Formats: sequence, structure tokens, C-alpha cells
Amino acid sequence: MMRSSGILLPVSALPGKYGIGCFSREAYAFVDFLEKAGQRLWQILPLGQTSYGDSPYQSFSTFAGNPYFISLETLIEEGVLTQAECDAADFGDSKKSIDYGKMYKSRYKILYQAYERTDLKADAGYAKFCRDNSYWLDDYALYMAIKKDHDDKCWSEWEKDIRIRKPAALESYREELSVQIGFYKYLQFKFYEQWEKLKGYANAKGIQIVGDLPIYVAFDSSDAWANPKLFQFDEDCRPIAVAGCPPDAFSATGQLWGNPLYDWKYHKKTGYDWWTKRMAACYKMYDILRIDHFRGFDEYYSIPAYEETAEFGQWEKGPGYGLFEAIEKKLGRLNVIVEDLGFITDSVRELVAKTGWPNMKVLEFAFDSRDDAGPSEYIPYVYEKNCVVYTGTHDNETLLGWLDNISKDDRKMVECYLDEKGSEKERLVRSMILLALSSVADRCVIPMQDYLCLDNTARMNEPSTLGKNWKWRMTSGQMTKKLAKEIYEMSAIYGRVRTVKKDKKNKDRDGAATEASVEKAAQAK
Repeated sequence: MMRSSGILLPVSALPGKYGIGCFSREAYAFVDFLEKAGQRLWQILPLGQTSYGDSPYQSFSTFAGNPYFISLETLIEEGVLTQAECDAADFGDSKKSIDYGKMYKSRYKILYQAYERTDLKADAGYAKFCRDNSYWLDDYALYMAIKKDHDDKCWSEWEKDIRIRKPAALESYREELSVQIGFYKYLQFKFYEQWEKLKGYANAKGIQIVGDLPIYVAFDSSDAWANPKLFQFDEDCRPIAVAGCPPDAFSATGQLWGNPLYDWKYHKKTGYDWWTKRMAACYKMYDILRIDHFRGFDEYYSIPAYEETAEFGQWEKGPGYGLFEAIEKKLGRLNVIVEDLGFITDSVRELVAKTGWPNMKVLEFAFDSRDDAGPSEYIPYVYEKNCVVYTGTHDNETLLGWLDNISKDDRKMVECYLDEKGSEKERLVRSMILLALSSVADRCVIPMQDYLCLDNTARMNEPSTLGKNWKWRMTSGQMTKKLAKEIYEMSAIYGRVRTVKKDKKNKDRDGAATEASVEKAAQAK
């Protein structure tokens, strides 16, 4: 595999005018920035419609996209909204942070105006989209319409007839809520229409999109409501057991995620049909797929649904390699990055090795002065080529914030490894990035916050906390030509920028190439 590098930046964190990053001109500008910086990977977080807590890992559907990402500017250009209407809506005042409360109150109202003004009956593309995606879209749109009609309550709190999907109840709601159902279908049509254009733009510039697939779906989702046989539910569609993590050094009572657990025996009987459809949908959206919590396919932690903490769960056997073997027979070879962070057993390592997929290495995990059991698996000199190296992930501190908070002994270990004794933190951040880029790993992905050398005020997520996550946004002024040139030079020196052709002045590398060609491209625009 050719060496490459990329940047981790969620769509929500893009700059933009209306409260949250979306598929607007700023997204295209970021693709241009990636090209100028010589990058060939754009890693994002899950694009699903977020629910309570605003986490992209808890979505109302594993197939549906987040309506927040629909570009209002594009709808203005289409004539179904006016700029005055969008400017008057209250999406929050900060350009550096997302106000999800205001987003929820304002975004759907203005999107509904666009829906009312759109002639969908005359749109052949909309009709085709609905036909092609009916296997998930019909249930999702009905679910969201009923949920709205029930004051946003989870389906487990609905009346029994609709909760357990009695045919008469389904038909009654389809008729009563037909206009609302159409609205949610419209949102998905516009989401996918705009995303496909943006992805196509990136691909045309040689940039691949790295998507993110949570292993579990949310209980409050159309997936769980419409397909109860897929999960460990009782006859009344209530969870028997739920997902989480056992107690460890970070949490005395463990982590109670609450996601429904899969009935893997049933999935196997169907030839893993739902999983195959799920993966096929992902590869329409992304070029490469990072699978979150991969160890859960080997063994998963099962917590009785009545427990209030994760202390009394137990490990159960997952589907193992058979799941991926079945999917690849139908879809062909999958392009996957394995998220295998945390406590990993030998059986998980064996599963990763059997798939042949690259796993993740995180530099922030490499420097622990208390570990005397030998070299960390995250220290670069033990890497094999078939891996992806990160300075940190969306769940970690920024590099600058991490350097602020590690112990003196750990800081000394970092400085010694980098031969940077007594260096300022900002210099250490750059050296850590260079360490990742210089490693033998085939792929290297750096969070945008680290290239910008930002502290923990720019942290994306702190696990097991609520109310302060997923809010950070980059500003347009941070995507500078100077930074693109610096990233290009750092990546090129370690062979991560593809050399296509060189003239006598060495000015033509990988499309964007040298700063001279970058300047010409900018002037041409």
C-alpha cells in the first residue's frame, strides 16, 4: 500500500454561517485545503442524525443522515429558502462552538419551510431515492413522524399497538402522519444529494473519505423499533441485556451505554443480511470505514437490563470472523480500519490478524512511565506497516492539552524519545506530529486541532461526560495557505505525498504540488 496521510475533522466542526459545519462552500474549501496540504484522507465522525446528548454515536437510524448537515445556502440557491429567513433564524452566536439547543429549535423549522415549497411530485430523483432506499427509509420516516407526534418520546413509551408494530396501528399512523413522513424523507433526499456531490468533489481531487461505523445502534432508533428480532429483546420488545464496559481504572462502576445487544444467532440464520445491507450503505457514503469498538465482534460485554451500573455484566462470545466472511462474500473485499483501542485480548488480536485489516496506533497512549512490562504497542518502533497511526482520536485530549496534563515522568519520557529535552509544548506538538508521519505505518491521520496546536478547549469528546462534547468548530481563518504548505512539507518529507511527475524545478506533485502551484490555483479561483 502506498503511504498516505490525512486529517481528522468532523463535518460538524467545519466553519460556516449557520451554527454548525455542513455541506456548504466551507466544506468544499476544506477539501481544497486538504489537496493543497498534500493529504489524501479526510476522516470524519458518523454522519447519523444525533439524538439526546448530541453524540454522533447515538443516532435515530444507522442509515439516515444528519439533517443539520444540509446546506441552507444550497437551499437558498434552489429558491426554496431566502437568505433573510436563514439569517433571521437563531442558531447561536458563536463561530467556535455549536449550540445544539438552538440548533434543534430552529433548524427543523426552517427545513420544513423548504420542504413545503418543494414540488417533490415532479422530482424524478426524489422518487428514485425513495424507491432505492425504501428498505430503511420507510420505517425511519414513519418512526420519526410518530416520535414527533409523541412529544419526542422513545418508542418504548408509545402505546403497545404501535410499539409492537401491529399492522392496523402502522397503517393508521401512515395515513394520519403522511405529511410529516414526507418531510423526513425529503430531509434524507437532500442530505444524500448534497453529500454525494461533496464526496464526489473530494474523490475527484484524489481524497478518500474515511467514515466511522459504531458497532451498536441506539435503543431510541428506527433500527431497534422496526427490527426487534435483530436484538436481545423479550416478547414485549424490551431489552434483556444492554451494552457497556466493565469497571476499570477510569471508572469504578464501568460504563453503562444502554445500547441494545444483537441476537447474533438470529443474524447468523439470516446470513447476516441486515449487517450486509448496513455495510453496503456505508460504502455508498465512504471510501474507507473505521469500525468502532471492534473487540465487541470477538466478545461483547453484556449487562442485565435491570442493572443501574455496569458492575455486574459478563463477557459473551460475538460472531467472530464468520460475520465478515459472510459480508465479503456478498460485497467483496472491504476497506476497513479496525478500532482496537483499550484492553485487548489475544483472541481479539487473532481476529484482527485474520481479517488482514489495519488497526489503530495512538501516540498519546505510547508514553507511560509506569509501564515496566516492555515497550508499549503504541510506540512507533514496534509498528508494522499495516496500521494507521494517530496522535490522538476524537475521544482524546488535544496534543497540547495532553502535554499540559501528563505527569512529569511521562513528559520526560516524551522529551527523551523525541530528543527534545526542555522544549516548549508547542515544539513538542510539532515533533509528535512528525513522529507519527515518519513512522512505518501505511496511513497517518492527524486531528485538525493538533495541526492548529490548540488546547483542550478544542477537545471534541470526553467519554462518560454530558453537556460539553461535540461542540468545537474550526474558523475559516484557520485554514491558511501557510498551514497547508507546512502540512504538505511535513507529509512530503516522509513520503506521504504521491509524486506524480517532476519537472526541472520540481513543481508538479500530486495535483496541488508545490506552493507555486497552490498559489496559481488560488489565483485562478
